[in-house]
Amino acid sequence: MNITYEELRDIKHKLPTGSVSKIAESLNLEEQTVRNYFGAQKYEDGGITGKHIQPGPNGGIVNISNTSILDLARTIINDSEN
Repeated sequence: MNITYEELRDIKHKLPTGSVSKIAESLNLEEQTVRNYFGAQKYEDGGITGKHIQPGPNGGIVNISNTSILDLARTIINDSEN
């Protein structure tokens, strides 16, 4: 799946407080791995997240091989808006 870096960061910023912990717990991941997925780069505290960023407009294009974190983040945002 491809998404712009800007869109990925926007999704992260829309998440309610505590969502990173909730996503990490639900998917049995380190919290820092979830943060890295959304653009952080602290790999000593979390894993690499299976994404590749190609330079371009809006921060570039992010190719995501596993969308489970993104899917759960979108579900959390939708639930919080309803």
